[in-house]
Amino acid sequence: MKLKALMIYLCLVFLSCTSPGAETQDKSTNSTLPTASHAKIDAYDGWRLGMQLWTFNRYTFYEAVEKTADLGLTWIQAFPGQKLSSADADLKFDHNLSAAKRQEVKDFLNSKGLRLVNYGVVGMSTDESANRKIFDFAKDMGIELIITEPKDEAAWDVIEKLCGEYQIKAAVHNHPKPSHYWDPGKTWEIIKDRSPLIGVCADIGHWMRSGIKPVAALQKLQGRILDFHFGDLNEFGVRKAHDVAWGTGIGDLKAIMAEMHRQKYRGTVCIEYEHDWLKSLPAIRRSIAFFNAAARELNDSGWRDLFAANLSNAQFKPGTWQLGEDGILALLGGSYIWTKEKYRDFILDLEFKLSENANSGVFLRAGDLDNYVHTSIEVQIHESTDGSKYGSCGSIYDCLGPAANVVKKAGEWNRYTITCKENKIYVVQNGVQIIDMDLNRWTEAGKNPDGTKNKFKTAYKDMPRAGFIGLQDHGNPISFRNLRIKRL
Repeated sequence: MKLKALMIYLCLVFLSCTSPGAETQDKSTNSTLPTASHAKIDAYDGWRLGMQLWTFNRYTFYEAVEKTADLGLTWIQAFPGQKLSSADADLKFDHNLSAAKRQEVKDFLNSKGLRLVNYGVVGMSTDESANRKIFDFAKDMGIELIITEPKDEAAWDVIEKLCGEYQIKAAVHNHPKPSHYWDPGKTWEIIKDRSPLIGVCADIGHWMRSGIKPVAALQKLQGRILDFHFGDLNEFGVRKAHDVAWGTGIGDLKAIMAEMHRQKYRGTVCIEYEHDWLKSLPAIRRSIAFFNAAARELNDSGWRDLFAANLSNAQFKPGTWQLGEDGILALLGGSYIWTKEKYRDFILDLEFKLSENANSGVFLRAGDLDNYVHTSIEVQIHESTDGSKYGSCGSIYDCLGPAANVVKKAGEWNRYTITCKENKIYVVQNGVQIIDMDLNRWTEAGKNPDGTKNKFKTAYKDMPRAGFIGLQDHGNPISFRNLRIKRL
């Protein structure tokens, strides 16, 4: 009995230990806070809306990633053969990249808060050594799923073996009729008896081009769908049909999403928009808005835009801020902008772009807008390190400096994920956790725990734990985008 009790005690001790990782467990609520990485902001709890970079195949890989970040997405599916960058004219993004270039890509994606999770469509065959090179690349890059269309069905024996060895999934993609896998019935016969690591990348648009009703195809392939290429078309059963903004075409996308929900699908939904290649962004933005609204009706994750498109839920002087159709909130000058709602515990995710020598800030939990300086917490925004101890970009202004200086130069987009949970404040900037603050350590007005002075007439431990969120006008041009919030 004593031995049994000792074993239970040791297990409890082991489980109570905090293991290193990208997230911190808040034991008071049993919820996971994304304190050491940028937030995942998907509207449906369990679906990951991302970008198949083929949508931007007229651009380099890095340009395509930038456009994905512009749209406020998190997840990326890359394809082989895209030119890597304008600086590397002859270099392609694929599984032949050197280790140094792979690390460069990973660092760039991390700084944007983006995650490369899928790769394809990539050619695979019965050649195990050639296939293994693709799996090695996927493992190194953190890719979860490889998408392919092998012409020789015998290749699936080799692919299945490697999936088991690497614990990486593989999915068959369907190009339109008469491609090898256009018919979901035939695809089902090929994969039905294989490992659960083998499944389908369901290309909705190509099914419609082939005259196949997507809902019926999804029902046929239930349980083996691992990824989606999502889209809406202007015509059904026509190979040359082109993409349109989601919800405006012939595809009943809400019915498709309802079927995905019924099947308890969990995974990536990739935007693949193959029309108006150089001017597709407005239609893609409308598609994202449509998808998110429909997704929230099915399984709401709690993420919301901080400000409505018409700024109806904001407090500011007319003419001082403008939210454009491109999603950029621009300061015109003459006013702070505040939420009308008060927030207590939350995750706030946003991007900002500074002008040269610009100064601004994100104000949290403001209790009194007539006295916001002494009743709120400011996360500093600054184009430089400011020169002062607690005034650089990412500081909790005048109280706590960032763990690292990772601000980007004027004209480039920076990203903040700010988490407020009771007495804790966390800030992640450009992929790096820079603030881990316990408000309860600031016990005196005008004084920091290290003995330095601050300007505040309220001890930070006594600052309001609920209040308005605001963006500062400090007389310098500044822009914000992708401002989203989730209450905890």
